[in-house]
Amino acid sequence: MLCLTLLLLLLSCSGSSRGALSGGGAAASGGGGVTAGGAAAAVVNPTCSLKDNCNLGDNLLALPAADANDAVESQIASIFEDKVNYSLKLFADDVATGATTATTTTTTTVLDVLHDALSMGNLSELHHSSSTTSNFTLRQLSEKLNNDVDDQIEDDERVLLYNIGKRFLAISQPFDAARNPDASPLCRTQMRRYFSALNNFDLWALKMHDASGKLNSGILNGNINQPGDFDQCMGIQQANDDVTNDDNMLRGQYCLAYAQPVLPHKSKRLQAFFKLLQSHGPFRSEFNDPGHRVPRYSLINWGICVPSGCTHRDVEYSVAEYLRNQTTSTGITFNVRVERQMCQVRDLQPWDRNTTWAVRFFVLVLSVAVLSTVYDRCTKTQQKQNDWCTAFSLDKNLRWLFSTRSSPGDIEAVHGIRFLNAMMLIFSHKSMAMFFNPYNNRTAMSESLGQPWTVIGRAASLYTDPFLLFSGMLTSYSLFGRLMKHQPIRLKNEYISRLMRIVPPLAALILFCTYVLPLWGSGPQWNLVVGHHADICKQHWWRNLLFIHNYFGFSEMCLTHTHHLGIDTELFAVAPLFILGLWRWPRRGLLTLLLLCTVGTAARYYTTIVNQLSNYIYFGTNIQRLFRTADYMYSFPPHRSTVYIMGILLGYALRKFQGAQLSRLQLRVGWLVATACVLASVLGPAPMGDINYVYNSTHAAIYAAFAPIAWCLFFSWIVFVSHNGYKNKLTKLFAWRGFQVSTKLSYAIYLTQFPVFFYNVGRRRHIHHYYNFISVILDTNEFISIFLASVALTVLFDAPFQNLKKLLIRRPKAAPAPAPATTSSLMPNGTAPHPEEQHPHPPTQLQSQTQPEPQPHPQTHPHAD
Repeated sequence: MLCLTLLLLLLSCSGSSRGALSGGGAAASGGGGVTAGGAAAAVVNPTCSLKDNCNLGDNLLALPAADANDAVESQIASIFEDKVNYSLKLFADDVATGATTATTTTTTTVLDVLHDALSMGNLSELHHSSSTTSNFTLRQLSEKLNNDVDDQIEDDERVLLYNIGKRFLAISQPFDAARNPDASPLCRTQMRRYFSALNNFDLWALKMHDASGKLNSGILNGNINQPGDFDQCMGIQQANDDVTNDDNMLRGQYCLAYAQPVLPHKSKRLQAFFKLLQSHGPFRSEFNDPGHRVPRYSLINWGICVPSGCTHRDVEYSVAEYLRNQTTSTGITFNVRVERQMCQVRDLQPWDRNTTWAVRFFVLVLSVAVLSTVYDRCTKTQQKQNDWCTAFSLDKNLRWLFSTRSSPGDIEAVHGIRFLNAMMLIFSHKSMAMFFNPYNNRTAMSESLGQPWTVIGRAASLYTDPFLLFSGMLTSYSLFGRLMKHQPIRLKNEYISRLMRIVPPLAALILFCTYVLPLWGSGPQWNLVVGHHADICKQHWWRNLLFIHNYFGFSEMCLTHTHHLGIDTELFAVAPLFILGLWRWPRRGLLTLLLLCTVGTAARYYTTIVNQLSNYIYFGTNIQRLFRTADYMYSFPPHRSTVYIMGILLGYALRKFQGAQLSRLQLRVGWLVATACVLASVLGPAPMGDINYVYNSTHAAIYAAFAPIAWCLFFSWIVFVSHNGYKNKLTKLFAWRGFQVSTKLSYAIYLTQFPVFFYNVGRRRHIHHYYNFISVILDTNEFISIFLASVALTVLFDAPFQNLKKLLIRRPKAAPAPAPATTSSLMPNGTAPHPEEQHPHPPTQLQSQTQPEPQPHPQTHPHAD
């Protein structure tokens, strides 16, 4: 008991107390006695305060000599008890003021301190290790011992991490972008720093290595594209300890490398392996094919994270060398390319001048719309408003947009047919965009889509033809209506009216996609599908506004999906000549137009055979063939003129044979022929979507020549019988009044759908799993985005400029109506018509036609991919 008490006393005393205590012990052994009452009084009233860390030896020497042993023992017990109580009080105060260790942990630490103190032998040496002469508290002693333990753990941890890093890097080799002999000194310096930090297991270096794509499972199921972790790579920023300049900051740079395997020998096993690797090749691409419009499906996309000091050439050289080393003596080679635009660094740069002005323009338009809306609401109670001030009113334009009221003479079935073909176009375009995205079961996806039923997504060109048909029909219907009412036709006003109709939304979209949209997002393929389009538009935007961009090829076309605007505008420019010729010389004009249709059909057939084209996206389509088809036939107006001329003839028939009486047999034969046409145009090319299909130029030529005619004949028959009052469930469905809203939005939907699709493709970060075609196509978020973007484009640009057009261009009023007999018997040139050319309507109908009749607005804007 006495030994343990002395041991605890030594732990609580300073170095100077040790000498005094030994002296006090000697004096106590030889000194005078002290009474028991004096000893008790000394214990109750100690001569010093424990709070002041007094010298314990002085207290012991102050005792009388009598009963020295008992007195000393009692004094020691009293001092020990007070000292322990005060130490516990200090410890409780430390815990209360925010000490980090819990009570249970503190108890363990005290026991550890006692154990370590006993093992050290001379306990007083612990106090000499402090730089001061004051006594150690239990907490101070615990912290010192913990620091020693932490140092030992850190040394052990460094060894363990070094061994872990060696084994980890042996499994996944880091990428060295400085192996290029022409690598810059900055690249070499940053790569050395990166490898040093990687060996030291620094977190930023581990993130850079972890962000690069790694070979994964499911390769034979098409899981070959590895984008890596884009955001983790772009978020790396590590300052140089030696240099504080921001220019020497090491940042993560994400590069997307393209690699195409080449098999020089004809090994059946390797060919079967690579067939699965490339997911059966629904799109067969070559290494140098453009990839901003159609996916380069045969290439391997690999995301690599390197320091920002290295260039795309350094990455390309190192990737090529790595693959060459991996395929030595295998007979397999790889073509590798890393494009400059596909290496991205998160470096916030100020907007350039053009971007600033573009943003200001959109802010100005929005401000004008808000001010116009405020004026509209404030003057709504007045009898007459200023139409110029309300042209941009959001309330006015939204009321017009969502109004389902139809005007007299409106061809109602056109709205539903447009909606159907517009939705089919959206599905087809989405089907094209989905092949840009990486899937971990891409082979299974290709196998499920390599079936004949996928014709609904492969016949994209077929769904564009009805818009050309209705463009010609509405133009013809409008002009023939004015000619029949003897209204003058001013072609200059017609052309100006069309330009004011289609140019403002188109110009706004080009400006937005060129300067604003690239700032809205990022991703592995962002610069390919968004940035590359913006770069092309910066150079060639003027071609689109002149509507001649369809003559310069798809690869260098700004907003490739707008090529149909050029085709339709060019055909609209010559349409009045066809219409006037048909009006003045009906028989000759009809024969001329039919001859032009025949020539156009033969030209499509011949061009397809000679140039090995395909207007249908069959399984295994060659990308070069698709671009040749677009350049030589799909965007060439003479080859697309057949259905436009059919529309002119349809408009003429609606005017000339309005109210035609058809027998039951005629109706049955007409519906039978129309049904056969639509089935032939849809089911005929269906086998070309099979996964085992081999290209046949004859099949492609027949489809290109006759499928557009058959498809448009079906809808022409529906429009004709519906407009003449022959209703059934199908015609009533197409004539639903709600489709008028989709017609007003159709131009904006046509313009905005591809930017929305490519926006989502560009920002896609990670690999997804393909479940089924419906789940991919019916993307609710994309449909909502397209709808909102279309509404914004319509109410801010389309509708306001239509309002201004009505104010600037006044329609000429009808001339005084001649006598009914004269109207029915004389041609516009004053000559009597041929009996076969007389109008078949009874006089009552002719008289009604001479009255002023609201003309349907010729919605001549096209919709195409």
